[in-house]
Amino acid sequence: MSGHSKWSSIKHKKGAADAKRGQLFSKLSRAIIVAAKEGGADPSANLALQNAIEKARSYSMPKDNIERAIAKGGGADAEAASFETVLYEGYGPEGVAVLVEALTDNRNRTAAEVRHAFTKHGGNLGTTGAVAWQFERRGVVLVAAANTDEDELVMVAAEAGADDVELDGSSLVVTSAPESLTSVRQALEVAGFAIESVELAMVPKTTVSVSDESTARRIMNLVDGLEESEDVQDVYANFDIPESVLEAVAS
Repeated sequence: MSGHSKWSSIKHKKGAADAKRGQLFSKLSRAIIVAAKEGGADPSANLALQNAIEKARSYSMPKDNIERAIAKGGGADAEAASFETVLYEGYGPEGVAVLVEALTDNRNRTAAEVRHAFTKHGGNLGTTGAVAWQFERRGVVLVAAANTDEDELVMVAAEAGADDVELDGSSLVVTSAPESLTSVRQALEVAGFAIESVELAMVPKTTVSVSDESTARRIMNLVDGLEESEDVQDVYANFDIPESVLEAVAS
């Protein structure tokens, strides 16, 4: 978990590049549309929709955009009806396990793009079940560690249903069961903690340590290459890279 949470934190701090913001919001909207289509437009009765909204909010997606996406998914919108969720599994440099979640209206196109990214950046696309067993679905909230009372955070998070709080570089990682993510986020916000990101993520059970900057750059190039696909919603990997190395790669 730790290495990828560091990378997530760095990306949130830097913010989505202006050139990619439109694509980012498009992906977030697509996730909301599909969640509303599959489980209904009421977030209180649709956990997947709750989590899609939480993630959109953490990226500062405008409220109007979120509401439009919910309305699309809750109606008879053709865009909502055409998408399906697909999971790709593979390996990156140093045998790092990689999970790719996509929402697509064309499996052949998406598979070709994902396979190309793996091949281009020194990875291999695997078969179904190759690495998924190494991950578990968790609610993840990143809180800025600076000026945060960790003991108070642990108490508030636990009372809201969180399972664990872990210091990871410059962030405190609060993990919970998926159904507790919203209540944990709300409790931390009310308590005044500086939340960096909120998402439902596939968290690795074990990690691969990578300290070489060249290897780290290859891994992150693979992650970035996969995320460039408009169909790819999320990329998860089980690397553990020191924050100083990630900062160097990000710069």
